[in-house]
Amino acid sequence: MTKTQFIRQINWETQKLLKRIHKQSSHHQVRERSHCLLLKSQGVKLKQLKMIFAVSEKTLYNWFNAWESRGLVGLYNRSGRGRKKTFNDQQIEQIKDWANIYPQQLKQVRQKIKQQWDITVSTKTIKRLLFQVRMSWLALQEKPGMPMGQAVTAQVLSNKNAIALKFIAWLNNLFNPNI
Repeated sequence: MTKTQFIRQINWETQKLLKRIHKQSSHHQVRERSHCLLLKSQGVKLKQLKMIFAVSEKTLYNWFNAWESRGLVGLYNRSGRGRKKTFNDQQIEQIKDWANIYPQQLKQVRQKIKQQWDITVSTKTIKRLLFQVRMSWLALQEKPGMPMGQAVTAQVLSNKNAIALKFIAWLNNLFNPNI
């Protein structure tokens, strides 16, 4: 036997706000919860709500209790939910330093992380972390953003490099497939 869950009457102004949240919120869970509250206030039964939102009865009770106790704020997740950070701020700074010492050698950075903190991560995780802290491969160059004239003088753009030859072949294949 299921308990009957009562939620207090929702006035028309709050209903209007819940409809707007349901249509415009950038958070899927908030839209879903506001829609559920609107349906419940219109008399939709708990069994139907479970089927509509594909959630358990306990989840519905949690949504209703959060609404009753915290109002509109109850539609949002509390802080501290979700996955915790792998690295603290001090560790991130150290990883940035290592990335500068070993540019484009993330395997060595990964080894340092394992040795220093006994944390196992992939090189993709390190790439994502460096991207989040606005550190791109350009920033890892010895002289990032070198002006074109200096790059030509230093032969950075030399067509004798293996990677440059591959790039030239790719461009030729792309624009001149008959060659």
